[in-house]
This record gives sequence, C-alpha cells and structure tokens, in this order.
Amino acid sequence: MIKILHSDKFIVAAVKPCGVLSEPSLTEDESVLSLVSKQEKLPPLFPIHRLDRNVSGIILMAKNKNAAGKFSGLVSDRSVEKEYLAIVHGRPSEEYGIYKDLLFKDSQSNKSFVTDKMRKGVKEASLEYRVLASSESEDGALSLVRVKLHTGRTHQIRVQFSSRKTPLFGDGKYGSHTNRGEIALFSARMSFVHPFTKKYTDIRTLPDITGYPWSLFEDRLISELFNDRILTDEVE
Repeated sequence: MIKILHSDKFIVAAVKPCGVLSEPSLTEDESVLSLVSKQEKLPPLFPIHRLDRNVSGIILMAKNKNAAGKFSGLVSDRSVEKEYLAIVHGRPSEEYGIYKDLLFKDSQSNKSFVTDKMRKGVKEASLEYRVLASSESEDGALSLVRVKLHTGRTHQIRVQFSSRKTPLFGDGKYGSHTNRGEIALFSARMSFVHPFTKKYTDIRTLPDITGYPWSLFEDRLISELFNDRILTDEVE
C-alpha cells in the first residue's frame, strides 16, 4: 500500500517506495504513477518530477496535463522547495554548509562526477545541509543530515557528499562500504504555492524510523518533522 499524503483536483503527493520507478521506462511499465492510479482508482497520472529508483520519499504526480505543465514549471523555476533527510558515513567537516560543484553525468555508466571545469555536459549543482546528529554503529560513525536542494541534478546529493568522503549509507555506487539495506536518502518535505488554489502547501513525512539505520536517530527525526525553520535561518 502506497502512502498518500495529499490529494486535490490537480495533484497527488505520495511516498514512493525504494525500488519503484518514478515513471515507466523502455523495459518496465510499472511505476509509482501506475501503482497510485490503480490503488486510488484514478485515471492515468502524469509525472511532475523524478526520484532515483533506489530513493524513497515524497513525489508529486498530476491528475491532468495542464496540472503537470504548471507544476513542472514550478519545479524548473525552483519554486518548489525540496528537503531531504540522509544518513552519511562519518561526519561532515562543518555542522552547516553549502556545497557547490560542477557535475558531469556519464550516461553510459549512469553516474555523475564532480569536475573542476565547465564543458559540454557539465552543470552547476548547489545544496545546503545541516548535521542533525551523529551516532556510532556497527558500520562506524554515521551522521543524520538535513539537505535542501538548490538545483536538481542527477544523483546530486549522493555524489556531492561522496566527493567529500561522507558517502550515503548503503550507496555502494558512490562509495558506501556497506550494502545492508536501502540507500539512506529520503525526500521528506516539499513546499510550494499551489498554482491553482494559490495556497501555500507544505507536505512532509518521515522515513520508516523503526528500520536501521534510521532507528539510530528516531527521537531526532520525530522532532525534525515539526521543525519549520529554513536551514539558512538557523545560522547564527
């Protein structure tokens, strides 16, 4: 059963499970679009944005083409604020920071890399983060971080943290030394001014805090769900 967080005449916001495609591919037809459509007995849904297959969390889907166009425009214009929760190996060198990099996507390997000069295929990537807590575990030191995206590049959070020697837990593609469980990256909050109702809409949820490694930070995660402060406002 896919968890539905918000539904109106124009969109549905659901929690995409890890391992489920955001939209159909050339080889697979089943996606979160079709699964939610069947579950909620809705006509075919339209994609607004994507999450990596092995990343879970909030995803927006449109109920008609007009809504898809309007909301896709909001995403492109960066008028939709996206915040993620992640667990990384080690601890970032600063409690709060902004990561700015040039990323190159290698389509053949479906992997992104940090590069030092602009060229064809390279795009600027920016995010800000705050370390919420750290804990020792059987996999070594782990840190819970809250991330706000400024741009939406392929594998952006994964490669930017990995390039600083703090790869995401479970992300073997980008340097994690453990393959136990899913990649610890979760789309936890999306907020925007609804283009049709003109109302500020704030959608948020938590990952499964009973499952490892999220369970290491259960209390901190619960308190963070109700934290309305923007990351940059927390800087003294």
